[in-house]
Amino acid sequence: MKRVIRNGSVLYHGELVSCDVLFDEEQILAVEEHIDTDAEEIDAAGLTVLPGLVDVHVHFREPGYEQKETIATGTAAAAHGGFTTVFPMPNLNPFPDNPETVKEYLQLIARDGIVHVHPYGTITCGEKGRTVTDYTALKELGIRWFSDDGVGVADEDVMRQALLRAKENDVLIACHTEDMDYRKPGSSVQEAPYAEEHGWAGIPNACESAQLSRDLQLALETGARYHGCHISAKESVEALRSIKAQGADVTAEVAAHHLLLENTDVRGTNWKMNPPLRTHEDRMSLIEALEDGTLDFIANDHAPHTLADKEKPMAEAAFGIVSLETSFPLLYTEFVYWQKRWTLAQLVDWMSGKPAKRFGLEKRGQIEPGWHSDLILVDLEHETRIDASQFLSKGRNTPFDGWTVHAAVKETIVDGVAVWKGE
Repeated sequence: MKRVIRNGSVLYHGELVSCDVLFDEEQILAVEEHIDTDAEEIDAAGLTVLPGLVDVHVHFREPGYEQKETIATGTAAAAHGGFTTVFPMPNLNPFPDNPETVKEYLQLIARDGIVHVHPYGTITCGEKGRTVTDYTALKELGIRWFSDDGVGVADEDVMRQALLRAKENDVLIACHTEDMDYRKPGSSVQEAPYAEEHGWAGIPNACESAQLSRDLQLALETGARYHGCHISAKESVEALRSIKAQGADVTAEVAAHHLLLENTDVRGTNWKMNPPLRTHEDRMSLIEALEDGTLDFIANDHAPHTLADKEKPMAEAAFGIVSLETSFPLLYTEFVYWQKRWTLAQLVDWMSGKPAKRFGLEKRGQIEPGWHSDLILVDLEHETRIDASQFLSKGRNTPFDGWTVHAAVKETIVDGVAVWKGE
């Protein structure tokens, strides 16, 4: 069925223009000043039309941890936040590290997902860091992205073997880097005087950057495609800048919370994430690295937990916050609306076009005739307040509850069909 969006402001070729967008379930058919058609109309008066957002780093917890999140609730949260494509991480039970498990996992996604869901396989079997997963077998099922998110691959020889296998199979390795030799028992936040004042065990920058530096060198040596997850430290930025200058095929992401918050903002367990919120110097290095291309795009590490997971002492509480329903409004408000440091087109490219391109999604991430009909309608004219009680995610673990934002997603369209619509 054909539908046409009228009266909206459309982000088209990097500019906001007043035009109509005609589409069906397969693709965008036309973007013109006025389209003469009898298609069903969507009145977007007062709204801005953007390509659907893409998040290459989310946690949906199913199978195995359905009390935290499911495919159904996770994709509903994605739609609510304007994300039409997501990549869930594989730290599940069972791990998606073999064809039989992956087939069942894909059936679950097909049944319950309301946005496009592209799951990761594991880098190593059971995320144990010992035996490299059979990438060839999983690629035959459509899995072209592999991560052991939640843990780093400690053994250098195993990491080298994984990258060589990835190169052979033309698949992407995405790594959470964490050298546990730098971690003390109960480590929870950034290692800094602020943590000491509160009696919290700290995590140094080297916990991330040391293993990342090793991986980047291995990626250069093997020629494999490598992606760094949730970069948070200035030393990591420096390592990325250096290895990119040498021609390695590497990219890296940064999460919204690391762009917005610092270690001295921590007030409790809803500010506890891994990697932790770091210093002002670290945060500014991340912002500047995103702007100069050292960091490639934004991905948010949506990490839902139960209330019980978070209502514990800092050292015992779970790491992570939910982010799918807040990241675009927060980043737009801070960097586009208030600071005017970024343009809307830049932000959308970092949250849609660039991740889509790096992760091999053809004709997604832009509004263009012939491209997929994944679109969102957003209100950029009125203030609203983040209310965690209204999240569609099972998780309520956010430090942003009650924040005022100047953006709200009003409708999310996936393959030409509205999958979420607000008031």
